[in-house]
Amino acid sequence: MNTIARPVAIEWMYEFVRYRELFFFLVWRDVKIRYKQTLLGASWAIIQPFFMMVVFSVLLNRVANIDTEGYPYPIFSYAGLVPWTYFQYSVPLAGNSLIANARLISKVYFPRAIIPASSALSGVVDFGIASLMLIGLMFYFHIPFSAEFLLWPVFIVPLALFTTAVGMFFAALNVKYRDIKYTIPFFVQAMLFVSPIIYPLSDAGRFSTVLRLNPMYGIINAFRASVLPAQPVDWSELGLSTLITLVLFAIASVYFYRTERSFADLI
Repeated sequence: MNTIARPVAIEWMYEFVRYRELFFFLVWRDVKIRYKQTLLGASWAIIQPFFMMVVFSVLLNRVANIDTEGYPYPIFSYAGLVPWTYFQYSVPLAGNSLIANARLISKVYFPRAIIPASSALSGVVDFGIASLMLIGLMFYFHIPFSAEFLLWPVFIVPLALFTTAVGMFFAALNVKYRDIKYTIPFFVQAMLFVSPIIYPLSDAGRFSTVLRLNPMYGIINAFRASVLPAQPVDWSELGLSTLITLVLFAIASVYFYRTERSFADLI
């Protein structure tokens, strides 16, 4: 796998640099399409995680009495919902991106991986907007800013890499098996319950060891730790999530590379 993934990665890096203008154009196009002819525009980037935070705070926290180590549950949940919302939106968009751009693929040559990658990265704009609300909540709940909060934008790198890997894999499968588009929402929904978004690691109990194999687990916890001053970033946990992410990205890249030559015929 390593001997195959390495030349694939090198070739794609070269092609991405060569077609970087197309890549940035597709990212910007997806951003503009998202907000085109909408009533509230970019406000949706804040509304979705904010109202999910309200629902979880009013219903789930009061019923389950989740231990948040003394921090207000709204700030605890919102710190996990911001990166989660990015993943929740970007994976279906990237997974269906090749089908949505069928005409472009069949007419012009360019690295096909640019399409799901640009779809995955277009959500970074929403992530940045939603992060502004997080800063407002920290002021409202009197959460002090620590030096680790500077790592908040850095943690988007493993998150975006994992999102791109999943999106590329689903996109390649979707070209050959059109019913894959119906399984993507189920996958995303399942990821919600196996990621520490609405509950802390301490509530996972005996399943915590298995749940750590989910890359979103260490990534979400790292985001939350950068917000909560008394909760240090678990670098070993984040390192494991990053390592698994890199392996999954290599597997997705190899599979995508081996199947992309048939995209124009199948799509």
